[in-house]
Amino acid sequence: MTGVIKKIVSDKAFGFIKAEGRDKDLFFHKDKVNGSFEDLREGDTVTFDEDLTGMKGPAAVNVQKAQ
Repeated sequence: MTGVIKKIVSDKAFGFIKAEGRDKDLFFHKDKVNGSFEDLREGDTVTFDEDLTGMKGPAAVNVQKAQ
């Protein structure tokens, strides 16, 4: 899937992605980023997989900057 980083909360090591075709933003944690979390910025286009079994609902995993 593809989306755009809507918000990064760097001091808490998580963020939210506005995914194409979804109304609700997807949560992602630093541990689910392929590469460096610190290199991600709000507005970056990313690719990811959706994990439907997240503790608080769907979440993004395997997050990485789109090429």
